[in-house]
Amino acid sequence: MWQQDELALFLHFGVNTFTDREWGDGTEEPSVFAPHTLDARQWARVARAADFRALILTAKHHDGFCLWPSATTAHSVASSPWRGGGGDLVREFTDACRAEGLRAGLYLAPWDRNAPSYGSPGYSDFYCDQLTELLTRYGPIHEVWFDGANGEGPNGRRQEYDWPRYWGLVRRLQPDAVIFSDAGPDVRWVGNERGVAGETNWSTVDPSVVPFPGATGERVMDMLQRGDPRGTVWRPAETDVSIRPGWFYHPAEDGRVRSVEDLVELFFTSVGRNSKLLLNVPPTRDGLLHSTDVARLQGLRARLEALFAENQFAGVNQGRRATVSVADLRENIASGQSVARYALEGRVAGTWRVLSRGTTIGYRRLDRFEPVSVSGVRLTVEDAVGEAGPVRIALF
Repeated sequence: MWQQDELALFLHFGVNTFTDREWGDGTEEPSVFAPHTLDARQWARVARAADFRALILTAKHHDGFCLWPSATTAHSVASSPWRGGGGDLVREFTDACRAEGLRAGLYLAPWDRNAPSYGSPGYSDFYCDQLTELLTRYGPIHEVWFDGANGEGPNGRRQEYDWPRYWGLVRRLQPDAVIFSDAGPDVRWVGNERGVAGETNWSTVDPSVVPFPGATGERVMDMLQRGDPRGTVWRPAETDVSIRPGWFYHPAEDGRVRSVEDLVELFFTSVGRNSKLLLNVPPTRDGLLHSTDVARLQGLRARLEALFAENQFAGVNQGRRATVSVADLRENIASGQSVARYALEGRVAGTWRVLSRGTTIGYRRLDRFEPVSVSGVRLTVEDAVGEAGPVRIALF
């Protein structure tokens, strides 16, 4: 189900939205957080209308400011003027998702530049208390999102993260939640924030190569980008990228929102390469998604609906010719992933011509080629890991 959603919306929102920064330092006054017209239902309505199936909110970024009234710290919405100090944005967010039939996910940054205990053994207790609040107050959480950023805290020290403890807590409190981090344990980072999965992208990995979030090195990055056909665990890639140059809203970037054409390209280089697209669309200081961003999401849905409106393949096998330029190939990932090299050919004027070649297919592979009129198509699996299963073919 996670990968079949294909599209999820990331929502970076917090004190950085109001200080015009990307990374806060934890010294921000809670009074700056004042989105007086905030409407989480607008976020969810926009997502649903654009055919996004899930949303993930930055419940706490590296500045340590909590978007819910946490008993662990005063650095939260409870100390802000928003809703008179009585607001709970995580509650409004999760309620909005469910009202629109969407799945809710939460991001909780391990790096906290405000917490005095950061850099000491006691911080893991503090962090797990926050995680417990998020996973017990708001109903089912679809995805819990961790990153591996690890810098200094207010005491000048870095923290050693207890990943087994954090992941184990999620398993206990939200057993159906998907856990994202650089390395897994359920889904992995694709290795960049450009929105580009590897041309070769296996959903299996060798966990010994990427043992923990924040691991670095050429082999690690290659594993994140490409996976490993010999891998022993199933960890499909999630491709995160922002609709704007930054991850938080900045008024100066209102004229630099990705075009519809660019968003379509991102779809092909993420979903079309056996990944899932997590597209960041940051709310404004008003607490709403900007009209330009909304228009681009609407344009993306319209473009994809038009592109994939009619599968030409069915007509081809009935004897008529059809002009095609996109192939949509899919393995049944419930049985795993096996195709390691393939060639797609079309019958053109009585002769078989190669339309596209590739390595991995997985959940979904989208190949583009010059428009060509074909009277038949065939797919040859030239190499596979184990026995290749059936591949669904659609042409547009």
